[in-house]
Amino acid sequence: MEIKSTPSKEVNQKSTGNRVAVIGASGYGGLQSLRLLREHPQLYVTFLGGERSAGKRWSEICPFLPLKDDLLIQEPDPEVISRKADYAILSLPNGVACQLIPELIRRGVRVVDLSADYRYRSIDLWSQVYVKEAQRLNRNDSDLCAEAIYGLPEWNASSISSARLVAAPGCFPTASLLPLLPFLNQGLIENEGLIIDAKTGTSGGGRNAKENLLLSEASESIAPYGVVGHRHTSEIEQQASEVAGQPIELQFTPHLVPMVRGLLSTVYARLRDPGLTAEDCRTVLKAVYRNHECIDVLPVGFYPATKWVKHTNKTLLSVQVDTRNGRLVLMSVVDNLVKGQAGQGIQCLNLMAGIPQSTGLPLISFYP
Repeated sequence: MEIKSTPSKEVNQKSTGNRVAVIGASGYGGLQSLRLLREHPQLYVTFLGGERSAGKRWSEICPFLPLKDDLLIQEPDPEVISRKADYAILSLPNGVACQLIPELIRRGVRVVDLSADYRYRSIDLWSQVYVKEAQRLNRNDSDLCAEAIYGLPEWNASSISSARLVAAPGCFPTASLLPLLPFLNQGLIENEGLIIDAKTGTSGGGRNAKENLLLSEASESIAPYGVVGHRHTSEIEQQASEVAGQPIELQFTPHLVPMVRGLLSTVYARLRDPGLTAEDCRTVLKAVYRNHECIDVLPVGFYPATKWVKHTNKTLLSVQVDTRNGRLVLMSVVDNLVKGQAGQGIQCLNLMAGIPQSTGLPLISFYP
């Protein structure tokens, strides 16, 4: 349902309590959020926030994605946002969202943050990972870091539904944790020797110009980056440790591939019981995710392709077992801009608003 501009509709929006502010609207995360929200039957965009684009109508900067009300983009003033919205979804650079969120929370706005500012349980841990951002900030919101709920709906739905602040996971952690967590949770794999090999399209680097994302640099090439100490390693380890009930260390290596969107994560682990078959392991995944519309488990022998989830909020999982060495191979694909970012954020908003998780989210790809 598109936003209506008639007075009667405006009253209805206010009465539903489902008014949403999108902050950082012109970045990839903001654009994807608006693309999904403009068709949402129960959430309504009532505020657009941005700094460089403030003072312009939406149609002046993004005529290719029309919004019926053609809202004026405004500077993200917490007081103004609190008058116009019940929820806010923030798609801002790391280290920027945390300067706005405490004031939004204080004014009663419930927030989904797409950045990494609240994904860690403490400011100290965040500062160790996001060193440059921490050096220019003097954060004093440790209480919100402890309160924020990690926005993986398939695992934290109950906590998300009542949360004031949800920290949506990164795309790499989403694609890696969803296949891995069921096996850690049930103690079916060894905690040591975990390896994640992941590949993503260039949109994962954001909309701002970067040399390594230029067509002439990225085309016809594949390259690893952040081989040791990538920022998402500690995020994955934190969530894996919480589910496993003990510290988890793993090896994570991302790769940039010459496509715009899509992410493939392949996870390697050693089974505690080498007698488990691929069908046994598929049964584990099917049982855990049987009631989750945004996740499908493929039959054994079918391996997921990123194109199969393009432009959707779907995750496709697949599993195989190497009987020679008892190693489990888990495969996962997501659209990094939807289930890996904005779509998952809206999935969290749905839970917070008390509506079904998949409402307004595309689940069928435009294959091919």
